[in-house]
Amino acid sequence: MKSKTLTSAIRSLSLLLLVSATCALAQESRPVHLTGLINDYSPLDPNIKGSPYEMHGQWSMDVHPERSTADFSADMTMSGYGTTAGVLDATKGGAGAHTHHIELTNAKITWDMTGCPTYATSPPKMGFQFNNTVSLMTGNGNNAPFETNPPSSTLQVCVTGGDDVKYSLPNANITLVFGGPAATHFGTQALHGVVRDASADFIVKYR
Repeated sequence: MKSKTLTSAIRSLSLLLLVSATCALAQESRPVHLTGLINDYSPLDPNIKGSPYEMHGQWSMDVHPERSTADFSADMTMSGYGTTAGVLDATKGGAGAHTHHIELTNAKITWDMTGCPTYATSPPKMGFQFNNTVSLMTGNGNNAPFETNPPSSTLQVCVTGGDDVKYSLPNANITLVFGGPAATHFGTQALHGVVRDASADFIVKYR
């Protein structure tokens, strides 16, 4: 009887250890999810029809540290300004309002800020980036009028922030820089945003 009880206990313990190990492995391979907002504008540029534009939106990102890849998506609204006597009038916002949905999948991560946009004040101390051809670029739900089919625009995404010290956030800022056809609509300058939610120890652990 004691032998049967001991055998049963050993089997239960083995099953518990197996389940615990499986759960730990699944937790380690789970992607890190980041979200945030984009709020910026493009300058008046004769090469960009309808500029200047205001741009507002939200973005999300799944980072796979074990593969050093990321999946990124953004949903944005854009609108220009009306004119008064042929001159742009900032009091007449909302002209040419439209939306964009943007996706970039399985992009290889570089764990540094080399080549990322700079900041004049309080520059970030650390960060990571990825750059690849977008997998989706819409305009009001359709393939964007400036985009090729399939898409050929490129997007550089940089996530940066402060040191890993008290009263500092390693993941604080995000910038988007478009290349290819999309640059004729968004411009070539960096579009700025904020990181709203991320794992505090993510960058420190995997940089």
